[in-house]
Amino acid sequence: MRFLGFTLRNNLFVAPMAGVTDRPFRQLCKRMGAGLAVSEMVTSNSLLYGSAKTRRRADHTGEPGPISVQIAGADPAMLAEAARYNAERGAQIIDINMGCPARKVCNVMAGSALMQDEALVARILAAVVRAVPTTPVTLKIRTGWNHAHRNAVAIARIAEESGIRALAIHGRTRADQYTGCAEYDTIAEVKARVGIPVIANGDITSPEKARLVLDQTGADGLMIGRAAQGRPWIFREIAHFLATGERLPAPLVREIHQVCRAHLDDLHAFYGVETGVRIARKHISWYTRGLAGSAAFRHAMNSLSDPVAQGAAVDDFFGSLAQADDRLHYRAADEAGPLRELAA
Repeated sequence: MRFLGFTLRNNLFVAPMAGVTDRPFRQLCKRMGAGLAVSEMVTSNSLLYGSAKTRRRADHTGEPGPISVQIAGADPAMLAEAARYNAERGAQIIDINMGCPARKVCNVMAGSALMQDEALVARILAAVVRAVPTTPVTLKIRTGWNHAHRNAVAIARIAEESGIRALAIHGRTRADQYTGCAEYDTIAEVKARVGIPVIANGDITSPEKARLVLDQTGADGLMIGRAAQGRPWIFREIAHFLATGERLPAPLVREIHQVCRAHLDDLHAFYGVETGVRIARKHISWYTRGLAGSAAFRHAMNSLSDPVAQGAAVDDFFGSLAQADDRLHYRAADEAGPLRELAA
């Protein structure tokens, strides 16, 4: 797939999620079939550029391109400077966050709160596009602020007129957070009204759902968030289904054991022992959700504070699964994956 001048392996995108889409997770999703992965949102406040958190979020060492960095804020000048700062440090695509529904983000009129002020949206988009004339700028939005104010079409038109090169839409309003069902009809309407690529996001939890969303929206690509937590192989499953109409067999236990262990090692190396072990816990929980014996395993695992002990616990858990069956088997209620997405 050609996208903004880059050649991608497919039209499947990893959604930016705070606390999830760090460098280890982005690299893993790309290895497992994603065409593009967008970073966690990076602050536009220059006073925080030197913080450890911001440095980690902007760390793309060894990551295959194209490198897409999402910036967040509400001030046009600050966002423009953040775009320049990240482009100078290797960002090949700048993405603007107008989709995050988190209260702490919206309370400072950033994220999806910006959709309430279309004039400000226009100023922000124009300022960022001008700031990085040789770097494509993309935008992530929701369908609106609430059900009475669905203005995704208006924002999309502003975006196209401002020089935004592609648009990702989470099919919910800010008021919906992550409840209810995604509005694919709104995404379809946006796609019909603009000429730039549109990426559909929301509730894409299986290969069959991916096909349905593409057919229903006419979108140019799909963005997957929650369903990839603990199941990064969903990208290869969807890619195979879209190409052949057939589902891949469930992954082998030994393969996912290796994927999980390698991911833990990357997290420990990236964050350091203390933070790495803490962050690894949620990923282990996601990897094991819905598998036999996982509740008791997670309870015991969450008390471990040593990376060696954490890895040994994972080895024991997957070793027991492999003795019962070669392939993963999830309880039906949990097959769609985790129910919580941490950002838009």
